[in-house]
Amino acid sequence: MTWTVTRVLRDRDAGLYLAAVVVSGFGSSAMWLVSGIWVKDLTGSNGLAALCVFALWAPTLVGPLLGTLADRTRRRPLLIGTNLALAVLLPALLAVDAPDRLWILFAVLLVYGAAGAVHDAAESALVAAVVDRNLLGDFNGLRMAANEGMKLLAPPAGAALYTAYGGARVALLDAVTFALAAGVCALLRVRESPPAPDPVAWRARTVVGARYVLGHPELRPLVLAGGTTMFFAGLNGAVIYAVVEGLGHSPAYAGLLYAVQGLGSVLIGLVSGPLLRRWGERRFAAYGIALTAVGVGARAVTSDTVALVCSAAIGAGLPCVLIAAYTAVQRRTPGPLLGRTAATANTLMFAPNALGLAVGAGVVDLVDHRLLLPVLALALLLTLRPLLTRL
Repeated sequence: MTWTVTRVLRDRDAGLYLAAVVVSGFGSSAMWLVSGIWVKDLTGSNGLAALCVFALWAPTLVGPLLGTLADRTRRRPLLIGTNLALAVLLPALLAVDAPDRLWILFAVLLVYGAAGAVHDAAESALVAAVVDRNLLGDFNGLRMAANEGMKLLAPPAGAALYTAYGGARVALLDAVTFALAAGVCALLRVRESPPAPDPVAWRARTVVGARYVLGHPELRPLVLAGGTTMFFAGLNGAVIYAVVEGLGHSPAYAGLLYAVQGLGSVLIGLVSGPLLRRWGERRFAAYGIALTAVGVGARAVTSDTVALVCSAAIGAGLPCVLIAAYTAVQRRTPGPLLGRTAATANTLMFAPNALGLAVGAGVVDLVDHRLLLPVLALALLLTLRPLLTRL
């Protein structure tokens, strides 16, 4: 069995696109953290700081609409244009130096999130075209590993840069990474024909992706399991500080738990391709959800060692259903529909995470986490039922 990294990097286009993911992911991870710190420093408001994350995620709710753009134009020019547009837009944050100019930051974050939704849809469609079909699982796993790796490295670097030079310098760094990513995308060797004219009204075109996902016997259970898992992951995330408090540590200890969780995600990303080939998408997703459930439930045990092992287990288990769903969507969706279908899948899988965080924030002060976590684990195990049929 050839190691995943070697398999992907032998494919020129796959290696190039992975490089673009690493470069732009570093800047994005740094900017996502710094935007909240920046708002907090200017206003002292925790609510406004949290609104930064909402502004970035809000466009995901209209992902199917934004995804239609990826099906109405060639994907490589769209990726290049999206990266360049963000590179040009981000320097506008140089003007944010007082609370009354925060509207500029929030406007940029909304555009940033919308561009990200378009970018992700176009990326899924282009990757399916330029990467060998047998390497899609490997690529998606490595993409997950790269994203999680950047979440470990970029936030400390961004925070240090912010402390030394301010938020505007971090925005400039992010702009440079997008410009570099656009250059890397321009090197991809892919021939795309312009999409055929579509006489269907735009509203009907928008819902085609949802109809395809929900009507497909293989995609529906994977995507819905991904959304359900991410909902419970949001609930679990809201409980993290209660777990830390129960261990007798300061809130900063959550950073260590998140770092260990990120390391678990990096490791599973490196081996996801071979495991997908061995087990198939449904079984790989089911095993990942089961591992996540065990990690969530065992967090009720008051032990530092158990808490760290659980974080690693959650980090390794949670991405499995997402990687499996991404790979299945790319393999089983016709090219002309892939942008809308991928955007719909993203919305169905990630919008529940925000809902889970909101519900968890309201529940965590009402229910002891040592009772809540085993209940969440059992609920996660129930998610397995649609995946286990016809295995």
